[in-house]
Amino acid sequence: MRFRMLGPLEVVCSDQLVGLGGTRQRATLGFLLLNANRVVASSQLIEALWPVGKAPQSARKILQNSVWRLRRALSPDERDADCVELLSQPPGYMLRVAPDRTDLHTFQGLVEKGRVELAAGSPEKASLLLRDALALWRGPVLTDLVETGIDWPELTSVRNARLDALEDYFEAELACGRHHRILAELEKTVATEPLRERLLGQLMLALYRSGRQTNALDVYHGARTEMVEKLGLEPGYALKALQQAILVHDPALVPAGVRQQIELLMTGAPRDGAEVAFPGVPGGLDAVPAQPETLAAPSVPPERRIDAGAVPEEPVTPPPTVEPPPASAPVPPVLRTMVAERKDVSVLIVRAQLSPEDGDNDPERIDEAAENVAAVIREEVECLGGTVTASIGPIWLALFGVPHTGGDDAERAVHAAMTIRDRLGVVAVPSGQVTAAGRGVSVQAAVATGDALVRYQPDHSEVPPSVNGALLDECHTLLSLTPGGEIRVCDDTRRATEFAVTYHRGDSTPGWQVGGFRQEYVALHAVPVIDREYDLDVLRGLLQRTRHQATPHLVTVLGEPGIGKTRFIMEFERRVAANPEAVRLLVVRSRPVIGEEPLEVLYDLVASCCGILRGDAPATAHSKLTATVERLVEAEEERQRMLACLLPLLDTEVCASTRVTVGEVLAASRQLLAEIAGRGPLVVVFEDLHWADDVLADFVEDLAPSVGSLPLLVIATARPELLKRRPEWGGGIRHGLTLTLEPISDAAIDRLLEFLMSTTAGGLNTSAGGLLEALLEGAGADPVARRTQLRRVLASGSASLRDERCGSGAGGPQTAAPDLCLPRSAGHPYR
Repeated sequence: MRFRMLGPLEVVCSDQLVGLGGTRQRATLGFLLLNANRVVASSQLIEALWPVGKAPQSARKILQNSVWRLRRALSPDERDADCVELLSQPPGYMLRVAPDRTDLHTFQGLVEKGRVELAAGSPEKASLLLRDALALWRGPVLTDLVETGIDWPELTSVRNARLDALEDYFEAELACGRHHRILAELEKTVATEPLRERLLGQLMLALYRSGRQTNALDVYHGARTEMVEKLGLEPGYALKALQQAILVHDPALVPAGVRQQIELLMTGAPRDGAEVAFPGVPGGLDAVPAQPETLAAPSVPPERRIDAGAVPEEPVTPPPTVEPPPASAPVPPVLRTMVAERKDVSVLIVRAQLSPEDGDNDPERIDEAAENVAAVIREEVECLGGTVTASIGPIWLALFGVPHTGGDDAERAVHAAMTIRDRLGVVAVPSGQVTAAGRGVSVQAAVATGDALVRYQPDHSEVPPSVNGALLDECHTLLSLTPGGEIRVCDDTRRATEFAVTYHRGDSTPGWQVGGFRQEYVALHAVPVIDREYDLDVLRGLLQRTRHQATPHLVTVLGEPGIGKTRFIMEFERRVAANPEAVRLLVVRSRPVIGEEPLEVLYDLVASCCGILRGDAPATAHSKLTATVERLVEAEEERQRMLACLLPLLDTEVCASTRVTVGEVLAASRQLLAEIAGRGPLVVVFEDLHWADDVLADFVEDLAPSVGSLPLLVIATARPELLKRRPEWGGGIRHGLTLTLEPISDAAIDRLLEFLMSTTAGGLNTSAGGLLEALLEGAGADPVARRTQLRRVLASGSASLRDERCGSGAGGPQTAAPDLCLPRSAGHPYR
């Protein structure tokens, strides 16, 4: 008989699961297992099973009955000497079980062996042992009991033991030079445990060894900021020393094997003409972070050369004595190759000029305000896929379309300009004030799109690209003509984005002035869907299967930018709505404007479930949520728990006065969807999931598998970047499917164009006619140009296709129910 605690509580006897009964019995066994072979007082067990002060008068009787039933369950055959013993020993009970019969003890033993091997300098053996130990975990410790509200101190100790073992495993892998293998898991772990300094150091080291020095330093600065703001503490000495070592490219940070190869190469040691290979560093020497120009090691004290989580510093064996190379044949330096390429890009220049208060010239306050403005600009540009390449004083330069050109680079550049203008014009910094120094910000922006000569390093993202030439001059000219608070674009940018953004000439100066996001194009509903029938049939078939077999499914719809994912989903929604069989359909969208938290998307989801409309007062939204939960959930205690977890999404006052965790909000949202699906088929669509953070992505990925046998179809649309960021996406899900949309063929485009041109004036509404006029005006008679323009029409405006989530035509970024959602500056007081 074996006991599994590292996940849901399970008892296995002769390869069969033993029935353990209800929650009280399982909790009793779980607590006794955590204290195996020790006497546990009855009073201690009662405190573990019921909240303080909530134990009934018959608690001891209930405990005795639970122990009696457990004895029967754990002793199916009294003649079996292999059975455990649950003994009554004053003042309580003791579970006598061989330690090797519990997976927790097995885990602890493997971890101890792994640490011994790691201390002995055998990271390969240590990695195997620690990997086997971590593989025993099937989920959080006693997760089925934790879900019922149990949170014993012993569980925290076990969780910390797993994190300690995980750090040891990362250290062993780093010592073996396998930083690429663990980088994704390191980033995910640090996201959930952002204040563990050993983990932070290991992530910084892995990023540095992967050629991402800038990202490694960003991890340090982000962690330092969080420690100072939350705890009032500075990072420890080891983390600070690691940051300094990264700044000076300390050779001690390179894996030992690679370091020896570099030293041989630097001293000119011959290799018989063979190419030098560097273990653990893909790409050879080019992948090793650049060293200083001189060959001497930087003057960093030895005690500061700390390799957090990597190989403990070993004495470097001097290289073999060799004759120095002749002076006429010096060792060639390692050069970084810059790629020069002419390509279509969109250039964004932003001028964000601080307006100081009268008489306020404090340099520290001015610098703080400038840093806050810089953080907003960089965040918005990078959130929309751009790259900040340079800044001089209040002027910032960003590129969109480097190194890879997308179909919506111009639209993303204009979108970034609008969000920067609106954030700095209303809330320039996360604190919610205009700036930390009480200053206003005058924002001007210009966007130019066209062909330019771009230089960049394709394999080294820490080196920003550069652009020169006429396109940059044109953008600078537009900026000089732009008044404060406005955005001006060139003709090419306007043509590329006119289906998503409104423009007006303004005055006689060159360029176009941005008005705002365009409202939803009703015309797109009247245009037939082409080349997507088979894909729609797949979704329709999965919906039928979900409905009739009560089997939840997860479908991921992937497609490049501009491929038409939103239009595809809208057509699916239209067909679902036209079906006589009732199906509830909810649609939410991840917005790059919000991006940092899953709570904004969860608000949209809960609002859709409860019928909360834009502009509803908090009291109205509150009553709608309460009515929905009361209609769906029968148990009063469960209703109150759900409301306590969901109300903070709607009301900032409730949010500020509660201590609800993000995990509890996610669990309550999941339960709300399950209750709805239990009353009829439900389709939930999450659009643009590539913008979502890992918390929201985990919620979407786990939604279908976690609700049980219910008719729930979860559809997620995303760009291929989702799989680059999370290559394991959807893996192991029993009913999971990935659908990739291919570009529409030329033949299908020609058929659609023929249909549009042959349709009478009454066949399409006014908006469709306007679209066709714009199409013909911009493309002329050239069939290739018409196809390109029509593809742009069909795929454009994806950021504002849905009326319930787009801003007004007057401009401003998209926000969801601004009267109810917390603004970006306010944040959420969730732990």
